[in-house]
Amino acid sequence: MLNLNQKESYSSCGTKATRLAKLAILPLLALALAACQSASPSPQQPTAVSVSVITASTEKLAMTTELPGRTQAYLVAEIRPQVNGLIQKRVFEEGSEVKAGSILYQIDPAPYRAAYDQAVAAVAVAEAKIPPAKARVERFKSLVAIHAVGQQDYDDAVSALQTAEAGAASAKAAMETARINLEYTLIKSPITGRIGRSSVTVGALVNAYQGVPLAVVQQLDPIYVDVIEASADILRLEKSMESGLLRQDKEATRKVKLILEDGSVYPLEGTLQFRDITVDQSTGSVTLRAVFPNPDKILLPGMFVQAVIEEGVNDQAILLPQQCISRDNKGNPFTWVVGQDGKAEMRFLQLDRAIGDKWLVTKGIAPGEQIIYEGALKLRPGTAVKAVAVTQAGA
Repeated sequence: MLNLNQKESYSSCGTKATRLAKLAILPLLALALAACQSASPSPQQPTAVSVSVITASTEKLAMTTELPGRTQAYLVAEIRPQVNGLIQKRVFEEGSEVKAGSILYQIDPAPYRAAYDQAVAAVAVAEAKIPPAKARVERFKSLVAIHAVGQQDYDDAVSALQTAEAGAASAKAAMETARINLEYTLIKSPITGRIGRSSVTVGALVNAYQGVPLAVVQQLDPIYVDVIEASADILRLEKSMESGLLRQDKEATRKVKLILEDGSVYPLEGTLQFRDITVDQSTGSVTLRAVFPNPDKILLPGMFVQAVIEEGVNDQAILLPQQCISRDNKGNPFTWVVGQDGKAEMRFLQLDRAIGDKWLVTKGIAPGEQIIYEGALKLRPGTAVKAVAVTQAGA
């Protein structure tokens, strides 16, 4: 067994050994820590994202609007008889061109010719009474001066003359009526144009001024195009004019182009004639009328067309390719621009309309700013960018 002195010596020896071991480990730990620090990479600065940019610029732009409409005949004449009778012949060919004054139908003239002949005879009878009555007045005029006849006899002679003259005038009026009715048996076209189908055939009984027309003649050259424009658009246009955003060229704004039903462009330009002053309460729109030349009869009444009307000229228009425009979750349009610090910036815009493959921007962009065209998917607000310029034509 160890005594007390031996135990103390052993305890002091163990404490010294532990201390020596700790002192030996400290340098090793310092070396390992230094090695770990040298092995870990140093923090790096974020790299700039490479993007393609275009420069916003202003240009002169003629502002146009497309409005739906339909064609209307320039003149329309509904052919109706002016006397009663049987249709004796039809002179025209359906669908052909007729001239003003050309005969379309012939009503049986026999009863009207007889009435005219009778009226002519009545005029002759009435006029035959005038000479003796006039001679009687001349004789009585000289006799009444010497009191050879009474004043009453002279007055009766004058009255008889006036009655004969009135009878002759009445007979002439009846003769003129008979002549007009006889002339009305020839139904003529009042205008030059294209005639449609006939609603009656030879032998049909027609009545004067009947409700159903015998045929319809329409003048197609020139031709009207009636288009509809919303009253809200008219107010917007007037405000743009007042603010100076648009200026009107009176000659240009009167010119109208036409897009046909098949998408082709009508080769001839029309002229805006007038804008109606009454707003349709059911649609909130106003009717505009344009006149187009139609020498080849390409435009027919009732065709659906699109009229392209120039509203004015924007001298400071900013157009951006549609690829530059995005929308947020609420549908608000925005684009990415390169800020002065070289970082990406989200810019919300106000758009007017699409012009071809571009958007017309009214607010949010100033001329000279760099708009990001490609590479926007990798951006966040404040992202450093490396801009590579491209032209809008190249874009």
